Amino acid sequence: MRVVVVDPSRTVLKLVSRILEAREYDVCTFADGPAALAHIKSDLTIEALITSSELTSMTGVELCWETRLISGGRRPIYILLMSSNQDRSNLIEALDCGADDFIGKPPIPEELYARLRAAARLASMQNDLIRLATTDPLTGVLNRRAFFERAEEASAWTNAGGRLSAIMFDIDHFKRINDTHGHGVGDDAIRSVAQEAEKEGAILGRLGGEEFAVLLRGQGLAAAAATAEGLRQRIAGLCFATDTGPISLTCSFGVSEWEAGDAIDRLLRRADIALYAAKARGRNRVVVADAALVVPDYDADGRPVRGSGRAEPARAAAADETGHRAPALPPTG
Repeated sequence: MRVVVVDPSRTVLKLVSRILEAREYDVCTFADGPAALAHIKSDLTIEALITSSELTSMTGVELCWETRLISGGRRPIYILLMSSNQDRSNLIEALDCGADDFIGKPPIPEELYARLRAAARLASMQNDLIRLATTDPLTGVLNRRAFFERAEEASAWTNAGGRLSAIMFDIDHFKRINDTHGHGVGDDAIRSVAQEAEKEGAILGRLGGEEFAVLLRGQGLAAAAATAEGLRQRIAGLCFATDTGPISLTCSFGVSEWEAGDAIDRLLRRADIALYAAKARGRNRVVVADAALVVPDYDADGRPVRGSGRAEPARAAAADETGHRAPALPPTG
C-alpha cells in the first residue's frame, strides 16, 4: 500500500515512516498540505493519507476535505487524521470533512497497523463496487452509464480548446451469428471486438448488444477515420471456432468530430448516422460524418423527427435492412 504522511514535524515524519516501512508500506512524507495534495492528485497509486490535524498553510481537516474531493467515486483513498489533541469536536469535524478514522499522535505501531489493515479491506470492497458499477460484465470495458459520464468530462476538456472525435461501430449481421452458432459464439465475438478496440487506449464503452462507442481525445476527423479503418481491418482478421468450423466477422463504423457549440449527444448522433450510412452502403466500411449526413431533430423518446434532416431516410433504410436498433439518448440520472 502506498501511503502519504503529512506533518510539520520532521521528527514525527521520521517516526511514522519507520513504523510503516517496518511493515513494507511505501511511504511519501510531506511537511506541507498543498504539496501533499498535489502529489496525491498526480500519483493515482496513493491508497491512504495519514495527516496531522496541526498543519500550517492549510489545516488537516481542510486536507481531508480536499483529498476526499479528489477521490470522488472512482478512487478509494483511506484518510486517517492524526492528532495529539483529543478534543471530541475536532474528531467530529474531521469525520464530517471526509476522514475515515482518527488516531492519536504519536501513533502506537500496532494500532496504526490494524487501522491500515482495515483500510486495505475497505479499499478492496470499494474497488469491487466501482468495478461493478462502471464496467460491462461481458467485456470489461465501460458500461453505458460510465461511458457517458466519461464523455461529459471529455466534452469539458474539449470546450477548453482540445479536439475530440467519436467512433460508433457494431458487428455486422450479429443476429445471424447468434442464431446460427449460438450465444456463446456471439459472446466470444463481442469480447474479441472489445479487446481489439481497447488497444486504441481511448475512452471505450459498450452501449448495448453488439454496439460500441469510442471517444478519441486530441484527434481530428482524419486521424479518427484512420483509427477506425485500422480497427476495422484488425477485426476483419479475427477468427472464431464454432461447432461447424471457424468463422470471421466484420464491423461497420461511423466517425464524427466535435464542432463549436457541440454536445456529446449530438457528436455521437452524427457518428451514429454515419454508422447507419455504412450499413446502407454494404457494411464492413468506415463512413465519416460530413455535410451530406445532416443530424435530424429528435423527440423526447430519442426518435428522429420525420422530415427534419436528410439523414433520416438513409437511417430508416439501414434499420429496415439490418434490424439494427437506434441507440437511446444517454441516461439522465
